[in-house]
Amino acid sequence: MFLEDIRVTFKLIKSSLTSMIGFIIVLGFLLIGIIAPYILPYPEDAWGVSYNIEKSFLPPSIEHPFGTDEMGRDVFSRVILGARFSLIIAVGVVGLALIIGVPIGLIAGYVGGKIGEALMRITDMFLAFPPLLLAIALAATLGRGLLNTVIALAISWWTWYARLVYIQVNSVKTLPYVDAARVIGLSSLTIMFRHILPNALTPVVVQAPLDMGSAILEAAGLSFLGLGVNPPTPEWGLLVTEGWASINRAWWISFFPGLAILVTVLGFNLLADAIREASDPRLRRILLVERRV
Repeated sequence: MFLEDIRVTFKLIKSSLTSMIGFIIVLGFLLIGIIAPYILPYPEDAWGVSYNIEKSFLPPSIEHPFGTDEMGRDVFSRVILGARFSLIIAVGVVGLALIIGVPIGLIAGYVGGKIGEALMRITDMFLAFPPLLLAIALAATLGRGLLNTVIALAISWWTWYARLVYIQVNSVKTLPYVDAARVIGLSSLTIMFRHILPNALTPVVVQAPLDMGSAILEAAGLSFLGLGVNPPTPEWGLLVTEGWASINRAWWISFFPGLAILVTVLGFNLLADAIREASDPRLRRILLVERRV
């Protein structure tokens, strides 16, 4: 059943131009993020360990497609390597948020009672703070760094997954097949993780790609505010910040990492929309008929 859902989802993605564009962007981002350290034309420039003042502020050219920055470092190499750090942030934030939020929502929804009420009140307490403001406060407390950025963003986002899973579990746990599992004597853990959780993850699967794009965007925002990763790490938001002071003289320093953020976030949003369409059974049937796939 799971493999069949993947096959239908991919057929729907192929049948839509916008969905296919999103899929290609995300796939390209993943591939570049994985192999980035091995395809850098100027590795020392990318890692920020070399400085060529005589080459500072060179405009885009064949030798330097994205130009150079104030230190004479190749911006193209730094943007390519920045994909690796943005990928780490996206996967780390969403992965950690899932690890925290999904079990809390599952336990609160299935067990209910005082335990469920207490877990949801804790969740509501975190939800009372705007996510970005909470992330800024946590990042300022923890200090700059890649790991601290991931932790700050994950703590501000796990609540959405907890709430999504809680709502789904409450609707799934009353279905007849769950009652049948209880009647034949299956343990609560088996029922929760084998029978309830797989059928409560649909909104989570849709939300995760959206949050990956948002994690990249908000990590860039933290770096722009001086609360993200440490220089000279070539994270996209930090690259935009580095070029901001000289934007009138060398527009390319901020433009190209900013464009990378824009395209990547757009790709995740388009892909998430395609997954949402494929995960809705009624909408999926309509789209399969309309697109004749």
